Amino acid sequence: MAARILHVSDLHTGTREDHEVEHALAALVKHVGPELIVASGDLTHRGRRAQHERAAAFLRSFGAPVLAVPGNHDLPYTFPARFTQPWVEFERQWETTEPTHSSPTLHVVGLNSARPYRHQGGALHAHQLRRAAERLEAAPPGAYRVVVLHHHMVGAPWRAARKRPVSRRNAVLRALVAAGADLILAGHIHQAAVSERHEFEVVSGDVRAAVVSIAPGLGQPRPNRLGEARGLHVYEAGRERSPCTRTSGAAATGDSLRAGSSRAGSARSWSNPASDVAGNVARFLGREHQAMEGRRERR
Repeated sequence: MAARILHVSDLHTGTREDHEVEHALAALVKHVGPELIVASGDLTHRGRRAQHERAAAFLRSFGAPVLAVPGNHDLPYTFPARFTQPWVEFERQWETTEPTHSSPTLHVVGLNSARPYRHQGGALHAHQLRRAAERLEAAPPGAYRVVVLHHHMVGAPWRAARKRPVSRRNAVLRALVAAGADLILAGHIHQAAVSERHEFEVVSGDVRAAVVSIAPGLGQPRPNRLGEARGLHVYEAGRERSPCTRTSGAAATGDSLRAGSSRAGSARSWSNPASDVAGNVARFLGREHQAMEGRRERR
C-alpha cells in the first residue's frame, strides 16, 4: 500500500501570513490524505515563543501527524538564550529536535542540523550520524526509510554564497545512504531540487536507490528577493520502494503548476495540475509573483 508524505519547509512564521494559502493548503491536505506532514525547519522567523506557538498550531490544524525539525531561524535571536537555551521554545512545542515517526509503511528519522554558533550554516556531528544509522536500522521490515534535516545537500549553485549546505555534505550524504536512507528531505534554500543517487554519486552494478529532495519555502519572508520559490512537495512511496515526487508551487512564469516524478534511474515531468486544489495554490502564488513583478517594473 502506498504511503504519502506532505513536505513543507521554511514557513517563517512571524513575517507575512497569507490566509488564502493556508486555506488552500488545508484543502490540499484533505485531498492528498498524507500519512505524515514533514516540516523541515525554519518554522519561525526569529525563534520567539509566540511564533513557535503559531507555527505548531498551524501545522497541527490539518489533523495529520507532524514531524518537525528545527532550522537556523528557530533558534533565539537574543543573548544569552541562543547559547544557553537554544531549543527550549522548539522543544516546548515538539518535545525533541530529533523525532521519529514509525509505521508499517514509513520510518522517518529527524535530525537537527542547526547550530547556535552558525547563522546560516549547519552540521551533523559524527555521533548524530551513528545514532541515525541505529534509528534507521530499527525500521519495520519493508518500511520506507526517510531522513529529515533542515540544511540542504543539493541545490542551485547560485544560492551557495548565501545559503550554505550542511557541513561535510558528501560525507553526510554517504553516511545516510549507507545507513539505509531511501529518501533524504531538507529545505533552507527556498528552491526546489530533486536528485537521484546516480546523479550525486558514482555507482555501478545493482545498488539501492536513494533520492535527495529539497522543498521550496512555504513562507516568503523577503518578497522582493529574486531566486526564491514558494511551494511544497508530496511524496508517494509504494511497494517498489521508490518515491513519486510532486511539486506544487508557482512555475518560473508564475502562471502554472509544475509537477514531476523521480524514480530509480528515470525522471519525467508534466505541466497539468495534479489536482484542482493544488492548482489553486499555484494560481494564488502565480498571481502574487506577477503582482510583485509589476511593482518592480514601475519602480
